[in-house]
Amino acid sequence: MQLAFCLYKYFPFGGLQRDFLRIALACQSRGHAIRVYTLEWTGDVPDGFELLVVPVTAFSNARRYARFNDWVARDLDRRPVARVVGFNKMPGLDVYFAADPCYEEKVRTLRNPLYRFSGRYRHFAACERAVFAPESRTEILMISRVQQVFFERHYGTPEQRFHLLPPGVSRDRCAPANAAEIRAEFRREFALGEDDLLLLQIGSGFKTKGLDRSLKALARLPEALRARARLIAIGEDDPASFLRLARSLGITENVAILPGRGDIARFLLGADLLIHPAYNENTGTVLLEALVAGLPVLTTAVCGYAHYVDEADGGQVIAEPFAQEALNAALERMLSDPAARSRWQANALRFAETADIYSNAERAADLILGDAA
Repeated sequence: MQLAFCLYKYFPFGGLQRDFLRIALACQSRGHAIRVYTLEWTGDVPDGFELLVVPVTAFSNARRYARFNDWVARDLDRRPVARVVGFNKMPGLDVYFAADPCYEEKVRTLRNPLYRFSGRYRHFAACERAVFAPESRTEILMISRVQQVFFERHYGTPEQRFHLLPPGVSRDRCAPANAAEIRAEFRREFALGEDDLLLLQIGSGFKTKGLDRSLKALARLPEALRARARLIAIGEDDPASFLRLARSLGITENVAILPGRGDIARFLLGADLLIHPAYNENTGTVLLEALVAGLPVLTTAVCGYAHYVDEADGGQVIAEPFAQEALNAALERMLSDPAARSRWQANALRFAETADIYSNAERAADLILGDAA
């Protein structure tokens, strides 16, 4: 069976992009052919994938995406497929993987009403409506229940079209038998002493992920504790404004910001705490990746997967509405209490052994293939 997968941009370190790749490979492993439509592709192309980098340009993203949608529709008319699977909202999808939050809800709650007269709004609202309107036939793969209520509120989407997937943590994030050796080697490489404390923040889009909040919390640690603490942030984004913030807070020597990389598992094993105080996060797979590596987590309740941190008793979740003082205090407590960190680590590793947090791609492939398989 020929399948088409559509996403605006692929790079190896994005959460949506990694979900797409795992799901496409799961479908391919069952004998189906994979065609990919995208505007940009960075990284290796898996064997057997037919990759089409759509040759459209425009001055604005909204206009470029509209031209992408039109180009893909014309190509699919010429070369039909059994299923069209989208990882961004667009017309003509048989299946949509709902990695992004409800656009209409964000517009109604966070934007000036005049924004709804813009061309950008008209484009993205129409694409969302094409997926979620009651008359649409698109099946929706949800990775968190958090957003479903908003889609139902704004579009009246029938409940039976939503399919909740389990998380999709890659098992290469699980702590291996030689985790202690990897940790020791990592800490030697990064010149971390036995008493040093490494905070790790992972995720592209530093503003949304709350890197500014992390920097402020680090700066407010008591002097003796701050002297032992380092923060490494990893992701695909421009670090300039955050480096300026670190400089203004007097913590430049405590902070490193690195581009996306392929050895994240080493960082998870080498760190002492994952900090993820996101402003907005549909899921937050990195929270689960930390837990299965045995790394305690400090995050915000707005993250769709934050409840797993509570269920595992693998760290602390800052309640909404967010207060910087609450994050500051929680960070100080967690770094000051090695016994609690050891307890959270043990709890997280036990959780990793039994929780259904690995089968996202397989379950998504089941739903995509459906009765046509």
